[in-house]
Amino acid sequence: MIRFTPRSLAAVAALLFAACAAAPTASEDFYEHVNQSWLKSHPVPAEYSSFGVFHEIHERNQLVLRDVLEEAAERRNDPSFEPDLRLVGTFWASGMDEDRIESLGIRPLAPELARVDSIRSTEKLVEVVAQLHRIGVDAMFGAGPEASLVDPQRTVLFLIQSGLSLPERDYYLSADPERVAIRVAFEQHVARTFELLGIGSTEAAADAARLLRLETALAEISLSPVEMRDLNNLANEISFADAVAALPSFPLEPWMSGFGAEPQSVVNLATPRYFEGLNGVIAAHPLEEWRAYLRFRLVNAMSDFMPRAFVEEDFDFARTLTGAQELQPRWKRVLTASNAAVGEAVGKAFVARAFTPRAKQIAEIMVADLLAAYRENLRSIEWMGPETKAQALKKLDAFGVKIGYPAKWQDYSELHFEEGQYFKNALAAARFGTDDALSKVGKPTDPDDWGMTPQTVNAYYHPMRNEIVFPAAIMQPPFFSEEMDVASNYGAMGGIIGHEITHGFDDQGSQFDADGVFRMWWTEADRAEFMRRAQKLVEQADAHEVIPGVMLNGQLTLGENIADLGGIKMAYRAMQLAMARHPLGTLHDLTPEQRFFRQWAIAWRENSRPEALKVQVSVDPHATNEFRCNGPLSNLPEFAKAWGIEAGAPMARPMDARVVIW
Repeated sequence: MIRFTPRSLAAVAALLFAACAAAPTASEDFYEHVNQSWLKSHPVPAEYSSFGVFHEIHERNQLVLRDVLEEAAERRNDPSFEPDLRLVGTFWASGMDEDRIESLGIRPLAPELARVDSIRSTEKLVEVVAQLHRIGVDAMFGAGPEASLVDPQRTVLFLIQSGLSLPERDYYLSADPERVAIRVAFEQHVARTFELLGIGSTEAAADAARLLRLETALAEISLSPVEMRDLNNLANEISFADAVAALPSFPLEPWMSGFGAEPQSVVNLATPRYFEGLNGVIAAHPLEEWRAYLRFRLVNAMSDFMPRAFVEEDFDFARTLTGAQELQPRWKRVLTASNAAVGEAVGKAFVARAFTPRAKQIAEIMVADLLAAYRENLRSIEWMGPETKAQALKKLDAFGVKIGYPAKWQDYSELHFEEGQYFKNALAAARFGTDDALSKVGKPTDPDDWGMTPQTVNAYYHPMRNEIVFPAAIMQPPFFSEEMDVASNYGAMGGIIGHEITHGFDDQGSQFDADGVFRMWWTEADRAEFMRRAQKLVEQADAHEVIPGVMLNGQLTLGENIADLGGIKMAYRAMQLAMARHPLGTLHDLTPEQRFFRQWAIAWRENSRPEALKVQVSVDPHATNEFRCNGPLSNLPEFAKAWGIEAGAPMARPMDARVVIW
């Protein structure tokens, strides 16, 4: 029997009132107006730090992929089965064999640990860093191939700041009590990780302190997330000889050889300020600190392939950072690893089951409508002069479009896995991936390359390739469906397509021309006007409080906010083009225009834990979802007209406060 006290009765009454409280009106808060019921009935699951539409689609896709992988494992020894899926099945089976992983303990890691522990000179430090980079361990700096910013038709090796264990530099340097507490928890986590390797508690604590000192020194020379958005900090293509001269404390020639890269005439030494500082850090910090640092970076990168104690220790600290309460089930973690190891082999099977030719055809029509809407808009823009407008139209006409899946799939014939050797298989996949990537350096850029697998719930614009890419996985309900109302498709997926097109014209993408070359093609006056308008969007975001005391960073999120604003505006114009061909009527008492904007709001519904929001605001160039919904709409007269919202309401900014860019 439950006994109610006066206080508990009051609490129940308050809960009932909250549950029955009317949603805000469309003019007050459109995000809550549309999504309140969903938000209340979908708390963040224990295994997540946030949960929204992207996660819903990802969860459904994972069930499809699980079937693929389980069948692949069952048929991995069947010679008549697809060779790539036999490979996938071997990897999956090795990852799901937890008893075997436990019985092996840390023995598979021993050779890599021995290399780290053998560092007794700078030469050996360079050698080991190169070997770690080859197996995908992020340490000291990052390296990989990318289309040149100077000549995008060729691929060059990029070197860039990287290798911090915490989200960004401020986590090491801030005196904020929360950041201090995170540093304390992190140091304890590192010490416990070292103890799992068999290091005594005293030495483990000493090594954890050494690592924190070194990572703090790396943080001090690192650029902030906002500085990393300044392309002038990234574009630094120089001769390899000049790169060698810029980093005298870390000889690049033996590093290149150990990494597996062929000698190069040029490299892009991005973040040159970081590499200048790295010379001093290498000189000032003893090798025992570097050994501690590299040992942890190695274990941290490989913990998912190790015994459960390492997995749980890694998750325990992730709980501190993100607020997630429960470790994901093993099958989901092995699925994630399989996608990373043999992503296109898994993706090919996913496409066969989850993306029809008709879906691809509909998506192609939508993209064509979006590009046509953008073309009309560019021609009519009043604030841009004819010279800049001509260059913008030239760039738009040169856009490449990729939908669903690659025209040419990855060849895995040289990759081999062993039964019951999850750790070794992960290393083999990492080396294969590195070698494949490095084989592209110094060669013409391959137009068929994709930066995401088809099963990735995401999309992107690539500035050097001047292309927009939409994997099959994102073209799923409620973003998109063959059966969905046209207005709803354009409100969600159309907004995403428009978002990626607009990235070609945001504060970063607009610095690349039609050929993907990083150069200023704007007149000085037009660029100044563009930045003046963009600054108003910065100010709108800066004024948005995410949770009490935590504000958005308008400069960090500027590119994404421009893309959201331009994307939904262009999607609305594209829907008008579609309606001119096939008129739409009222459905469920909503006009096509209302359904369009309602689906935009549905697309951004998400619940997040406070810990996750704090990390997001610090490092993520995307704004939080309620702002991504309401921010653009409050600037659009089309939205206000569709929902009958009067000027001055929270969802209809005064005309002089509205941002109009594209």
